[in-house]
Order: sequence, then C-alpha cells, then structure tokens
Amino acid sequence: MKQILVRIDRCVGCKTCELACSITHSSSKDLFGAWLSGQQLVRRVQVETNPERSVNLPIQCRQCREPRCVSACMTGAMYLDERTGVVLNRQEKCVGCWMCVMVCPYGVIIPNEAQKVAVKCDQCVSEGHDPACVKACPTRAVKFVEISEFDKGVRRKFLSKFIAGEET
Repeated sequence: MKQILVRIDRCVGCKTCELACSITHSSSKDLFGAWLSGQQLVRRVQVETNPERSVNLPIQCRQCREPRCVSACMTGAMYLDERTGVVLNRQEKCVGCWMCVMVCPYGVIIPNEAQKVAVKCDQCVSEGHDPACVKACPTRAVKFVEISEFDKGVRRKFLSKFIAGEET
C-alpha cells in the first residue's frame, strides 16, 4: 500500500497541490472550466504556513489504520477500503452531521457547506492515478510512496529535529 509523504524541508508554500486537488475533484477537471462554471472548488489538502519559522506544511488525511471518522460516522458514509488502506467517503450517504470533522485528530476533514457533505483526501483513488497533489508539486515535497518507505524513519528523524528546533 502507498501513502502520501510530505518533505517539509522541500515545501515552498506555492499551494500548487491545493489547486491541483481542487481541479481534479471538480466536475470540469480543468481550471478554466471550473472557473467558467462558477463551481465552488473544494480542496482536500491545505498548506499551512508559519512565516516566523519559514515553514510550509501540506496537510491532508493521514489514512489512519483505526480511523475515528469511520467509527463516528452514523450512516456508514466514511469507510476504510481494506484493499487500498484509504479512508473514503460515500458522499451520497453523508448527511452532513460533521461528526467525522469533530473527531479527526488532524483536522483534515472539511465540511462542504454548499453540498452538506464532508470532504477529505481520497488519494485520487477514483481517478485511477497517483494523487494530483503529488503530480503537481514542483519541488517534489509531496510524494506517493510505499508504506515500507514511509516507515523507514527518515520522516520521523526529520520531524524530531524540526520539533526540537534544529531544522527549519
């Protein structure tokens, strides 16, 4: 199984990942078409910035192994796809109660007020290709790697140094 890995040392905060995600999940699948249609674009990844520390961090669903959003979902709209390991949302079953939004420890489930459904990163599973945010990132800060690569400890070591203030 693959997971999205973020190298915060490479992110420049350009938000290209946000735009690519929004366009990929739009009905038109292109920026000009989405703009012409007046459709509200909803991103599933967001780049948080901390100018004091010169840090940018793309944040999206971590695809938890025991997702709280799935447990909290009263309609079964949120579910864990056992084959891919991706937490998905059947929007036709979502009633907009926002329980998943409230219990997500990462704050990455977004309430789409216009459609009354919860929105989250689905790793572009339905698109049949690598995630749009990964393909669009000009600095390759966002990667799509096997979990074995993800768990090698490189990320953990970097974050430990970053939290301790040794990395910026």
